[in-house]
Amino acid sequence: MSTTRDYYEILGLSKDATESEIKKAYRKLAMQYHPDKNKETDAEEKFKEISEAYAVLSDPEKREQYDRFGHAGIDGRYSQEDIFRGADFGGFEDLGDILGSIFGGGFGGFGGFGGFGGGQRRRGPTRGSDLRYDLTVTLEQAATGVDTTINVPRAENCETCGGTGAKAGTSPHRCSTCQGSGQVTQARKTPFGTFMSTSTCPACHGQGETIDDPCPACKGTGKIKKVRKISVKVPRGTDNGLRLKIRGEGEEGSPGAPSGDLYVVMHVEPHDKFQRVGDDIIYEQPISFTMAALGGDVMVPTLHGKVKMNIKPGTQTHSILRLKGKGMPHLHGNSNGDQLIKIIVKTPVKLSGEQKELFRKLQQLEEGPDVKGPKGGKGIFEKMKGAFETGI
Repeated sequence: MSTTRDYYEILGLSKDATESEIKKAYRKLAMQYHPDKNKETDAEEKFKEISEAYAVLSDPEKREQYDRFGHAGIDGRYSQEDIFRGADFGGFEDLGDILGSIFGGGFGGFGGFGGFGGGQRRRGPTRGSDLRYDLTVTLEQAATGVDTTINVPRAENCETCGGTGAKAGTSPHRCSTCQGSGQVTQARKTPFGTFMSTSTCPACHGQGETIDDPCPACKGTGKIKKVRKISVKVPRGTDNGLRLKIRGEGEEGSPGAPSGDLYVVMHVEPHDKFQRVGDDIIYEQPISFTMAALGGDVMVPTLHGKVKMNIKPGTQTHSILRLKGKGMPHLHGNSNGDQLIKIIVKTPVKLSGEQKELFRKLQQLEEGPDVKGPKGGKGIFEKMKGAFETGI
């Protein structure tokens, strides 16, 4: 995929935009950034972004996947070509050739992608394919950021033949079947008239060239598989589904063409103590029955080290306390979320004789000397114990 920006943002639309609003917004932006009309250096990249955004949002199935799962729902289900397949770009008959030059071929040609128009397929150096790598980090690593190295298997040009696929001393030949176009057109008669259909050339398999004497190292493919070590800088505040784009680290293109890009998709492991909600962290802090009644200080773990927190007298179980700035860093800012502390009061279960006597004295002080003890009914301790156990 070409973008990590929100598709609705790219087209300047709200998420409840209608089909006609999506089409209108696309046509306006496509006219503005069309590479043949806009010579700014970033026009081609913007044209690619808005075309991809429109291809997804104009398709009900793709739009549903994107609305539910974001870019992860598109990346995991559709290839680059699948995104554009069937999209109605009516009025931009040259879009197949334009996207072919931007993405590296595969978008032009009669019968290729709906609305892209016809014409003979444009031949030339083919850009390398984009790659996806799923990287899992801990919550602590997501909070602090981390530099790591990943091993990425990818196709690279064969060093023996230079990526041509032909044995040293020989060269590929122009395909005589398709005359180098990579496609063949056939006429088919039907009761409704003669229809023309275009398909991949069976002789050269769409390459436009044939090899008489293939390279023994790559078996004529021009490519070999290698595993490359690539450095990745995981930013502070990383969350699930974040895509990091590393330019030029995808598969190598054909000789003279650029390499594809590598998209690193982030996954953050669940934590055994902390629960992440956006940039806030939720932590359950157990305290004793006496601390809940009398108050005191407790050391609370955070992603940034332990912090002393004061418990006020009379704190109830399930109370929520807040530690400002002790949550996850904001991905696009210098501040942090908060850590929310959920207090869990631990009710004593096994009491010694001395402890029971102390609680009876407390019970009498609160309810008077005539209150019945444990054998005659529920005292204050039993009542509070039942309340904590039911979450009241």
